[in-house]
Parts: sequence; C-alpha cells; structure tokens
Amino acid sequence: MNTADLGLPVDVPSTALFTDQYELTMLQAALKAGTAERRSVFEVFTRRLPDGRRYGVVAGTGRVLDAVENFRFDTDVLGFLGERKIVDEGTLKWLADYRFSGDIWGYPEGEVYFPGSPIMRVEGTFAECVLLETVILSILNHDSAIAAAASRMASAAGQRPLIEMGARRTHELAAVAAARAAYVGGFATTSDLAAGFRYGIPTVGTSAHAFTLLHDRERDAFQAQVATLGRGTTLLVDTYDVAEAVRTAVEVAGPELGAVRIDSGDLLLVAHRVRQQLDELGARNTKIVVTSDLDEYAIASLAAAPVDAYGVGTQLVTGSGHPTCSMVYKLVARAESGDPKAPLVPVAKRSSGGKTSLGGRKWAARRLDEDGVAEAEVVGTGQVPAELAERQLLVQLVKGGDVVAREPLDVPRERHIAARANLPLSATQLSRGEPVLPTEYVQGRSGS
Repeated sequence: MNTADLGLPVDVPSTALFTDQYELTMLQAALKAGTAERRSVFEVFTRRLPDGRRYGVVAGTGRVLDAVENFRFDTDVLGFLGERKIVDEGTLKWLADYRFSGDIWGYPEGEVYFPGSPIMRVEGTFAECVLLETVILSILNHDSAIAAAASRMASAAGQRPLIEMGARRTHELAAVAAARAAYVGGFATTSDLAAGFRYGIPTVGTSAHAFTLLHDRERDAFQAQVATLGRGTTLLVDTYDVAEAVRTAVEVAGPELGAVRIDSGDLLLVAHRVRQQLDELGARNTKIVVTSDLDEYAIASLAAAPVDAYGVGTQLVTGSGHPTCSMVYKLVARAESGDPKAPLVPVAKRSSGGKTSLGGRKWAARRLDEDGVAEAEVVGTGQVPAELAERQLLVQLVKGGDVVAREPLDVPRERHIAARANLPLSATQLSRGEPVLPTEYVQGRSGS
C-alpha cells in the first residue's frame, strides 16, 4: 500500500497555522473593505534559478494537496487567534467555515521548470486564496530544492542507485519531506522509516560504527550481524583497518556477502583497493557502497571507481548549497468587483529592484525542436498558439475544492526521469551555467 494515495493529514490537527500572520490581517481588512470575495488568480513562480543551476524540479505537489485539504480552523486554532486578538470576531466567524472551494492548476510533480514558469496557479476568491500562500510556498520551496539536488546527484550517479540518509541532519519532519522529494528526484531508497511508512518509499539500513565498537572484536560484530540479517547484508568495513575488515567480512559471510560500506578516507583509492581485494577473495558479486558527506561533485568524481551505490545525507537535505528555490506567490489577476461574473483584470507589482512580475493568468508550454528535444519554455496569457496546444504543461490539481490529481509517488518519479531526458544534454552538466532553456513570453488578454 502506498499511503500517499490516502491523503493522510500531516501530524498536526490542522495546517491552518502554517501561515504568516499578515495573511489573516489582510483577510480581515479585505472583509471590511468588501473586496474579500473578488475572484482572484495567484501564481507560484521564481524569477531565477539558484546560481549555476540549469533547471528546477517541481516537488511537493502531493503534500500541497494534503495541506489544502487539511487547512481548517478548528476550535483550538480559533481560540488561539481570538486570545491573541490577531483578528476580530467577524473574521473568526468567517474562518470557522473556511474550506477552499476554488481551483488549482500546476506543473505536475516531477516536471522541470525555469524562471517565470507558472509552477502553480490558485484560483478562487481573494479571501480563500490568500490564506494558502505561506503553506504552499513552504512546501514547494523546500521540496523542490531537495528534488533539484537529488536530480543532479542522480545524473552524476548514472545507473548506480542512491540512498537517502539525511534524517539526522535536518528537522525530524523536514527529513520525511526530504526523503519524499529525493525519491521524486531519482533516489532509490531512504533510511528514514517515517518516510517509508507514510509514502511507501523502500527503506534500507544495517549498522553503524557503534555496533562494531560495541563488540570486543570486529569479527564478533560481523558474525552477529550476519547471523541476524543473513549473508546478503552490508558490513561496514572502515571502523579500524579496511583491508583487515574486508578479509574478515568475507571469512565470516563467505563470497555471498551482499556488500561492504566505506564511510571515510580517499573513497576513489579505497574503492579500487577494496574491489581488487574482494575479487581476490572470491567475493566478485559483493557490492561496494560509499558514504561520507557526498554531493553531486563527489559522486561524479567517483564515476570511474568500482562503486555500486552511494549514500547521501547532509548535502542532499540542505539542497546541496541551495536550500530554497526563491519561489513567490503573487496575485496576477482579480475581478473588478465581487460579482462572480465580473471580468478579470491583470495586476502586477511594478517596483524596482528586480521584483517585477507579469500580470494575467498564465499558460505554459514547452516547445520542441525538430529532433523532439525541448528548446524553449513558452509562457503566455490569453489564447494558446495552435502549435503549442498539445505541449501545455499545467494540469488541474483541484477542482471546486476537491483534489482531482492525487497519484502514487512512483508516477512523479518516472515523470521526472522522462522530463529530464527530454532536455538538452547540457542540462546534466554539473558546471555552472544559465538555465538550459530560455523562457519566452507571449502576452495576450488575461481571460476571464
């Protein structure tokens, strides 16, 4: 069973307080001004990719859908808001009945994105949409950053599997989200059992140095582990002397030993020596797993080494230097009045300092060259050009307040593999560069 299909709530009574106070004070002011019910369109996008990155990865969409479903102001939450006098009684009464009843469109999870891509579009009344800003950005900024790092690492690893093992390097709840995002980005397994339980991600793990140090001899530790977990287990061989540990490991488990793990030293040199030693001992099918603060560059440097799998922790769960995507949630269109039939008018911020935005409800499509390779991200308002009609990127996620696009986690994982493969080859280069696709804008009427 994949529990991602069940739409389970997060581990708090409600997601409604995963927000900034000014969302509620804006709501109160809009209710008093009579503008709260104006039909509105908000969009999530980023003005730039993290420095040097060639593409972004959409991740966290499934968690956003869960968060929207569980955005409820229950008695305890309303009591807190009332006691702190954060909003007035009229606003508390309005919040008590809050249910998002609008529509959400977005890039499907696992898809790639570029500067200006309308990653998610939220439509409804101003009041119901503005409240979701913080929680949507919190999820998408975190998960997309992890997925982008995971994707780069997966590209560097080639066909070799990656193990997510960063739970001890981040907040306990962020660790679960990070494992999920890493799986979307290309990792094969996680060490985090909460992620396995909640999302059905395959879990792995055997032993740490503490288990070896617990025993009087390294041989005793290996014998205990093999007796419990079988000959196919992975033995950690760098607690003391690596060569002696490998010899002992094969003596204890035989040539059927599943794998050895190396967690320190010059991994390139040690991996070659261990592979030669294992082969000489007859353990030709025993795999080599390397860990030790890896990132995409370290993984790439081991491409020629006889390594079978990589375990990555700190650099993954911190986005490999870019822990956020700088996504924003902006009002891009709103009705002229509270009349449901009132036409939408585009709106946009016009300040200086690089924080301007393009008004109007957007569509997005990816144009392909004659060989079927992506050559541009086209973003526009108004009617979609006929030649791009079949290449549109946004799909409906929520319709009339109901989630319509929940999917098992393997689907966005496979989608990302396909999306990355459709990009120019330079997308997977680890060298610093500009986004691999340019963003082109086509401006027309915003639509109603």
